[in-house]
Amino acid sequence: MSTATLPPHEPTTMEKLRGLRWSIAGDSANTVFVQFTYFGSVFILFLDALGLSKSEIGVLLSFFPFAGLIALVIAPRVARFGYKRTFLTFWSLRTAVTAFLLLTPWVVNRWGEVTAVIFVGMIVALFALCRAAGETGKYPWTQEYVPNHVRGKFSALDNLFTTIVGIVAVAIAGFVIERTVGLTGFMLLLGAGVLAGVVAVWAYAYIPGGAPVIDTEKNKQRELRTAVVDHNFRNYLFGITLMTLATVPMTSFLPLFMVEEVGLTDSQTVLLQNGALIGGLVSVYLWGWLADRYGSMPIMLSGVLLRVFLPVFWLLMPKNSPWSLVAALGISFLQGAANMGWGIGSARLLFVSVVPPEKKSDYMALYYAWVGTVGGLSQLVGGWILQASQDITLSLGPLTLDPYSPLFLLGLGLPLFSLFFFRGVERDSPVSMGTFAGFLFRGNPFMAVESMVRYHMAKDEEATVRLTARLGQAKSLLTVEELLESLADPRFNVRFEAIVAIGRTRPDEQLINALADVLHSNDPALSVMAAWALGRIRDERARDTLHVALDSDYRSIRAHSARSLGTLGDKSAVPELQRRLSQEQDHGLRIAYASALGQLQAAEAVAPILQLLHEEEDEMLRLELALALARLVGDEHNFVQLARQTRHDPGTTLAQVVTAVSKKWAHTAVASTLLTDSATAFSLAHLAQGFAHLTTFLTALPPDALAPAQMTMIQTCAVQLAQHGPVRPEYALLALHLLNAVEKQ
Repeated sequence: MSTATLPPHEPTTMEKLRGLRWSIAGDSANTVFVQFTYFGSVFILFLDALGLSKSEIGVLLSFFPFAGLIALVIAPRVARFGYKRTFLTFWSLRTAVTAFLLLTPWVVNRWGEVTAVIFVGMIVALFALCRAAGETGKYPWTQEYVPNHVRGKFSALDNLFTTIVGIVAVAIAGFVIERTVGLTGFMLLLGAGVLAGVVAVWAYAYIPGGAPVIDTEKNKQRELRTAVVDHNFRNYLFGITLMTLATVPMTSFLPLFMVEEVGLTDSQTVLLQNGALIGGLVSVYLWGWLADRYGSMPIMLSGVLLRVFLPVFWLLMPKNSPWSLVAALGISFLQGAANMGWGIGSARLLFVSVVPPEKKSDYMALYYAWVGTVGGLSQLVGGWILQASQDITLSLGPLTLDPYSPLFLLGLGLPLFSLFFFRGVERDSPVSMGTFAGFLFRGNPFMAVESMVRYHMAKDEEATVRLTARLGQAKSLLTVEELLESLADPRFNVRFEAIVAIGRTRPDEQLINALADVLHSNDPALSVMAAWALGRIRDERARDTLHVALDSDYRSIRAHSARSLGTLGDKSAVPELQRRLSQEQDHGLRIAYASALGQLQAAEAVAPILQLLHEEEDEMLRLELALALARLVGDEHNFVQLARQTRHDPGTTLAQVVTAVSKKWAHTAVASTLLTDSATAFSLAHLAQGFAHLTTFLTALPPDALAPAQMTMIQTCAVQLAQHGPVRPEYALLALHLLNAVEKQ
């Protein structure tokens, strides 16, 4: 897009991409701020040290989300003032307000703990309002400056850096709290957090976009009603509501659960955050890559399902045990991975699919206010539930219920109910959750991922060809994008190998369509292979394009398309293939049509195939035509095995088969003598004599011994064996196959 066509104040894609590094820097500094101030375990333990009850802590924490309600009122003013300017202004103010927390020890010493609690509460309220105003600008600004095509990767990279910074911050916090007493350690961390907040504002200032929205008649119209009646947006909000009610109170009071019920120390509880951060760190790039590749919905729902397991593990974890810390770290690791998947998927879905960019101001304001309200209520509800369940102590076998168990049970049930609403949200890709699960559990996903990584690192044609083959061998649809990329490679050998690989992997609509394009292209060498691959994948969606290819200008393509229709078992092709077999003059095409008709078990094609077999001079093609006839009665494997074995030791093999046939046809008067004599002759390597006895038996069979088509084949075999004997052994193989596979009618 040229600059002249861009909307007013819209930065170019290059400017946006350059600004992403500053966004990552700002978010990294902001991670230190939030870990040392309001949103980490440090703040919960700080409030507990001030003597606040759990319900009071819940009320205080509810200030943050409840403040989001102001977004509904200030959204138009934020748009006019500018999203970026609003964010930077109020982010600076929230940092300044937070600095007043450093006066808490002085307030405690001068006026007592009750006054200090009120003082902290006022600061938290002011901070919450500044934060809400700033984020009212941040959400639409973020939707603007992050290009959709890299949103998943950016989220992954952003989370990667913030997670690493978070791990370091948590480690420092645990170290400081363990080595200080009273409020001293908390004050040191708060001071460092304020400095990090200043750095964050400085970095954010370099991000482009977020300019003021010019007042026009269109801009003056609020979109709140449109957002409320938007079915897609509403389902998303309801799903988010259940997830918030399930997870926010559970995770907010988790530090107190670890101290009071599990028996961990304050410093160990703070360090537990590192387990979650490492879990997020390990999985972040994978989640982001998967989101950009397969869409937001399957990633978000994967996060939801992983979160369901967390309360189960917390309920069952050992308490006051040497293994408590190890178990808690393991669960925290899973929590980090689940949160990362949920966060990347849900945020990407919001920006890409749920919120229309042209209506982002009011949609985002309503979203922020709604989430804030639900978040605030969840904190209050969590505090009330804990206050009401203080006396719960119950053992049910290996399960011990405590005051925190109701929160965990809430965290188990509500995410499952949220799936009902998320089903009604429009996906941003055609990949459903079921399809995504199939990608992960079908084929060899580990081999697929390893091959994909190595494929993108390949430096020369030989390596690319080898790894393209490996992509197909994984038989996983995770490799679809790489196979499509190989199919568009400028190197012929890579494209050729891609077609072979696609033929070996699992069927996928994108791959089938790509092969169809190759089939109808102007490259006959690759078109032939595409026709083969479309049959090899055995998917009905390939039928139509193969029917069209029967009229190709190239005989080789017509032949392979016919064979592939046979492989697919497309019986609708039988009349057309019969017509072509009867009219075609080209020998190779007639062989292909006959072979396909045999695979399709077209009994009406017996006569022309027998005639073609009689005329054929090439030994290998005669075997192929005999196989086509053998397929009419099924049991193809036995015919192939018989053909293989007679190639190495014809006498012994034929003797064994004739003996088996004689038992099956013992009811026939001439069977015992003629077949026994034939088997004896074959066992002595007297092939001509053995064929003669077999021919006599075939001739003596009554006309109603087999079905008409099969009897026609038997009679033809008898005539040809009498004329050619061992020179045309395919007739003997066909006759024995028929006698062995078909019971007397």
